[in-house]
Amino acid sequence: MKRVLAIVSALATTTLFSPFSAAQAEGEFEQCKTRLSAQAKNEGVSDKVVDDAFASIAFQPRVIELDRSQPEFVTTFPSYYSKRVTDWRVSKGRELLSEHRELLNELEKQYGIPPHYLVAFWGLETNYGGYKGKMPVLSSLATLACDKRRSTYFTQELMTALKLMERESLSADAMVGSWAGAMGHTQFMPSAYFKYATDGDDNGQVNLWDSEADALTSAANFLANLGWEPGFRWGREVALPDNFDYRLSGYKQRRPVNEWADKNVTLPSGSTLPDSDIDAYIVVPAGHAGPAFLAYQNFRVIMRWNNSEFYAIAVGELASQISGSSGLAQALPDLPTYSRDDIMQMQKKLNQKGFDVGKPDGILGPATRAGIREYQLANSLIGDGFPSLEVMKSLDVKLQADANS
Repeated sequence: MKRVLAIVSALATTTLFSPFSAAQAEGEFEQCKTRLSAQAKNEGVSDKVVDDAFASIAFQPRVIELDRSQPEFVTTFPSYYSKRVTDWRVSKGRELLSEHRELLNELEKQYGIPPHYLVAFWGLETNYGGYKGKMPVLSSLATLACDKRRSTYFTQELMTALKLMERESLSADAMVGSWAGAMGHTQFMPSAYFKYATDGDDNGQVNLWDSEADALTSAANFLANLGWEPGFRWGREVALPDNFDYRLSGYKQRRPVNEWADKNVTLPSGSTLPDSDIDAYIVVPAGHAGPAFLAYQNFRVIMRWNNSEFYAIAVGELASQISGSSGLAQALPDLPTYSRDDIMQMQKKLNQKGFDVGKPDGILGPATRAGIREYQLANSLIGDGFPSLEVMKSLDVKLQADANS
């Protein structure tokens, strides 16, 4: 109890909302549990399942702490990619591709998802089941449901998790996962689990923790429903011409592959792009010094699983390497590590100079990248929209790393 109150009290001193005061935390959570329990029964969950589940549900202060936390540093693409697309993960992925070949081939026939992509998602989500999370899912969801910041969403996820317990005969103790409630080999939220999870081993139960067949089949069903286009790849690495106009990068600038070829975009080897009229767009995640990618519609499907270009590139490249690709042709650049304060300083400087990037928040979103690009073009710099050291120096940003060195 003392630990709960201490953490809640600390959170309450921040500018972020916390509904639990130090004096009322336990009481308010218990009152919220009572309301949630009644709602679950009203939604048709049996009294026994509800009573058994809520007997073990407890407030998780760590969940609130994680929900409120902001990363101190901005993750760069080289850092993100190098930690996820590793030699071990490629090797293990090839091993599992062979081990599950019969099932994966059947899934491709049924859902249209190539085997190496399913294995890549598995690798990115839980390291092939090596780490599925250890937080009590029901308690985590209840804690977030009782927090006003995203109460509606997490209340519905909790209700769905309780219905899953009943439908699949799952025990509360077995339902462990991420702090936000994602579960199993494929880290499905309860809503995705309830709607898309599929019995891959035909034992009458869908168990994403214990059954690899269930997890892989569910991933295939999920991706098919997200709009995966069978017969098409995720994208590919490309080489851009020296005079490439980086204002042509990004999703809003998508156009047929043939048009990119006309603009002298090539394969990394210098060979001409395939003759194709499918739409694609350029992604430059690490600035002009790093690799560039041509992203197809399935890239957007991957982003519907996890709305991050970094994630989508990692899934696509891991899948490609599992199926035999040798990896990136362009080496990852050695980029500085920026703090959120560094980025906020840069955003303030850009705003002051008339390059509107919106309210400084330390996040490298589309508006910030557009502002950087316009500043670069106005100052005879390569307009890739990337906050290089050259940009920081030009704007006279005092980097936190420099101050601490």
